[in-house]
Amino acid sequence: MNWSDDGIILGGRRFGEGGLILDVLTRNRGRRSGLVYGGNSRRRRAQYEAGNSVSLSWTGRLEDQLGRFEVAEASKERASHVLDDAKALAAVSAVTAILRMSLDEGDVAGSAMFEATEVLLDQIEAREIWPVLYVRWELGLLSALGFGLDLEECAISGANDGLTHVSPRTGRAVRGSEAEDYVSRLLRLPSFLLSSSAPVGDEDVADGLKLTGYFLESRVFHAMNRAMPPERDRLVGRLVG
Repeated sequence: MNWSDDGIILGGRRFGEGGLILDVLTRNRGRRSGLVYGGNSRRRRAQYEAGNSVSLSWTGRLEDQLGRFEVAEASKERASHVLDDAKALAAVSAVTAILRMSLDEGDVAGSAMFEATEVLLDQIEAREIWPVLYVRWELGLLSALGFGLDLEECAISGANDGLTHVSPRTGRAVRGSEAEDYVSRLLRLPSFLLSSSAPVGDEDVADGLKLTGYFLESRVFHAMNRAMPPERDRLVGRLVG
């Protein structure tokens, strides 16, 4: 059997003499893996950099067995364009590592994230834009994986304005003024996650990363008995310092 699709390369590992087992997020089939003969050669290595967009075809005997990829030249090369930008390069590494480690083979949640991942990676050279997009991307990933946060109304009063925090236990938004006795135990909710017109400062991005990071670690990776990908920790170190 065989199929063709668009993909975003998530990474690869050597196989045999010159082969490469490539992990790809596809538009229609989630995260998929395949063997690329000669993919680990020096001449072809740049084509398979994590973050690149490609068109590919897969051939195999059975859908759930490792098949073979035929991969066209990358239509978009991303990491090579930000080699002099340590923060952007760390973001590409974090995005691809998180997807690779949080999605099972063929997981349809991956396809739900394809467009959002393309948008984020397309903006990776825009330094004033992508950190906000990245936090929103992680929020979207949580939702796609079935762990979405409820930021619509206050969990205590039901009000839908003045939301300032999120409960780490329930993932629901809270008005800090309604939870004075235990507000120190809540996670801060940056206003840019509620309104696209809200101003954004470095502290807001840091709060957003802490918020989404908490739920990625406690609900996604903990359930899979895995640690947070170190690439994500390095990104936070670059952005927050």
